[in-house]
Amino acid sequence: MCRYGMVVYKVHYVCVPCRQSHKYPWDDREHLCPRCRTPMTYAGHDFAAPRRGDDRRWAAVAAVLAAGLRYEGFEPCGCGQDPKYRPRTGPEVRARRRAGAREGLTDAQSLSLRDVSDAPPQPPRDRRSP
Repeated sequence: MCRYGMVVYKVHYVCVPCRQSHKYPWDDREHLCPRCRTPMTYAGHDFAAPRRGDDRRWAAVAAVLAAGLRYEGFEPCGCGQDPKYRPRTGPEVRARRRAGAREGLTDAQSLSLRDVSDAPPQPPRDRRSP
């Protein structure tokens, strides 16, 4: 049976500057932050908001959402996928960005690496001198 087949679930929307997260129906409407009245960012079904005072974790959330990634673990119908990895702290974000820059990955690809060593190997360079 499909996990999301019978029930319509609300999804998470985030306002990073205000550090607020709210659940709204998944529709085409623009949801505004109740505090600052700016449009909230769609964060996905599986977002877990950090505490408001946790600067490191909110910086990681801002980096993930700015890269165009979402906290989704399920396909639209909810069948058959495990939750995807997202970095949780600033040092994890920096380590993945460094590995991605070394390997030539985009920001979204590097932030979705579970382990920094998961980056694809770079092809060997020709080190012959002219």
